[in-house]
Amino acid sequence: MHIAEGFLPPAHAVAWGVASAPFVVHGVRSLTREVREHPESTLLLGASGAFTFVLSALKLPSVTGSCSHPTGTGLGAILFRPPVMAVLGTITLLFQALLLAHGGLTTLGANVFSMAIVGPWAGYAVYTLLRRSNAPLMVAVFSGAFVADLSTYCVTSVQLAVAFPDPGSGFLGALGKFGSIFAVTQIPLAVSEGLLTVLVMRLLVQSSKGELTRLGVLRAKKQTRTETEAVTR
Repeated sequence: MHIAEGFLPPAHAVAWGVASAPFVVHGVRSLTREVREHPESTLLLGASGAFTFVLSALKLPSVTGSCSHPTGTGLGAILFRPPVMAVLGTITLLFQALLLAHGGLTTLGANVFSMAIVGPWAGYAVYTLLRRSNAPLMVAVFSGAFVADLSTYCVTSVQLAVAFPDPGSGFLGALGKFGSIFAVTQIPLAVSEGLLTVLVMRLLVQSSKGELTRLGVLRAKKQTRTETEAVTR
């Protein structure tokens, strides 16, 4: 849901930047700690960032001044938690604004808030809730990625409705218009992103089982009583 360069009023652009800044700063600390304590995770971090960059660069025209696209933030949020995705998402959005004219620098704070902050936290919350309810891993992964994508579009709709309320029906009228137009493209995209994230997670389970166990994505197998006795002998 990248909002285009210069589309938001200056006061709104600044406000969203201020709101996003603490999350990004916290994310930098989390990312630094992860790399320092577990340097072996660098490759998986890079893959998560690349996944976000590639998916969120695929855009479809939507509401004037914005666009619809997958976000790719659900995977990284599940693997490394939402604070890390605040940083990876911000880097992605910055490079896209500079190199692809996708989004913008003045609207960076708003785009970061919707895609790199709210999306990962919402997706991770759903994923965690399902896993604690003993849902299968891939069901939780699909749901997390789906919600991360869809919640981003919901926040962008709110941001645009706040900036451009309907002359007759105000904020709620504008929210309904922006949300309904986005939904046409975004709901199928969210489903597609969920399925693609499941596919990537299946590949990671096959190739990086140890790392996924350390990250808590895969649950360590409990030793049976016989195995425990054999180890302690």
